[in-house]
Amino acid sequence: MKFQIKALQGAEGIVSMVFDATDAADAARQAKTRGLSVISLRPHSLLWNARATSRRARFPLALFNQELLALLGAGLTVVEAIETLAEKQAPGMAHVVLGRLSEKLQQGCTLSQGMQSLPEAFAPLYVSTVRASERSGGLEDALRRYGAYELQLDVVRKKIISASIYPLLLVGAGSLVLLFLLGYVIPKFSLVYEEMQGNLPLASRLLLQAGSFIHAHWLAAALGGIATLAIGIRAAVSMRARRWFGGLLWRIPAVGSRMKLYHLARFYRTLGMLLRGGTPVVTAIDMATGLLSPVLQEDVMRARQAIREGRPISQAMSDNGLTTPVARRMLRVGERSGQMDEMMDRIAAFLDEEIARWVDWFTRLFEPLLMAFIGVVIGAVVVLMYLPVFELAGSIG
Repeated sequence: MKFQIKALQGAEGIVSMVFDATDAADAARQAKTRGLSVISLRPHSLLWNARATSRRARFPLALFNQELLALLGAGLTVVEAIETLAEKQAPGMAHVVLGRLSEKLQQGCTLSQGMQSLPEAFAPLYVSTVRASERSGGLEDALRRYGAYELQLDVVRKKIISASIYPLLLVGAGSLVLLFLLGYVIPKFSLVYEEMQGNLPLASRLLLQAGSFIHAHWLAAALGGIATLAIGIRAAVSMRARRWFGGLLWRIPAVGSRMKLYHLARFYRTLGMLLRGGTPVVTAIDMATGLLSPVLQEDVMRARQAIREGRPISQAMSDNGLTTPVARRMLRVGERSGQMDEMMDRIAAFLDEEIARWVDWFTRLFEPLLMAFIGVVIGAVVVLMYLPVFELAGSIG
């Protein structure tokens, strides 16, 4: 969800920015992390103005990162690289964003300052990575780290999505077969059973009546099905519906524990990248908190406060339920060796492997069970259609 924030920013005075956040508190926290003093905050429904882009357009940050890295590697300066990318873009959001970024650079702003003025396109995490590289002089290395970070984040997400495709296809195919039986086959059987309606079993009578109703009102049934599908799609992209559904999943012990591991893996991988770039741990935690589910954000805030009070990172994370036994030991090793960024990456990789194993096991178990369930439902409909015939044959015998 996007929020429009009006804030006071040092010598620049009052500025207006749009933040992508889970709620108003998260948006205010992001603004505070950037050193802004919030004056007003309200929901912002449009991503960009109508002239620049459509409401659902998004700036291709991953592609921009790859192209910028390639141009810098070819020997172009930052200003030349941004100007080149802006010139090659077709009219749209990317062209507008890169044009404004080029203007900021020509005015003397650093790359991170220019990106910070365009929060609709550049995430705070990306801006912080670039800012840290400007202090150390390793912009290309920072861009490579961010590209690897995004690639690693996508691995488990893609596995989960690919594992969901086959069950969805099964449900869709099973639903179409069931609709065909109810809307076409069963009405044909109802003509055969017209004279023995009173002698039919109750379940068969109800099934025939449902089929006859769908056949007689097929247009209304089709519109109802389309409306249901549209509502489902709308709910899938609605932030409020996704939060509600996510809250239900968190309450399921077996699923909720795996969702927690998934969010913790993202959290530790983000911390590892930020720490490697020189970001202080408390600031890194502030920036990574927005990637977490609201269920975990309060725990992270308590852990951050404990770290600010001087407690070890491993103890603060463990006391607030943000570690596993293996992760806790790795954090202690990182504290002793001084290689906390590397240990954060190793924790994330370990959690990703555990999630991948669970997804593989779950799909191997769930797909046969789903096929069996669909088969039982369709088989029950067929049996109920032929049940009067069986009874009639038995009475004749």
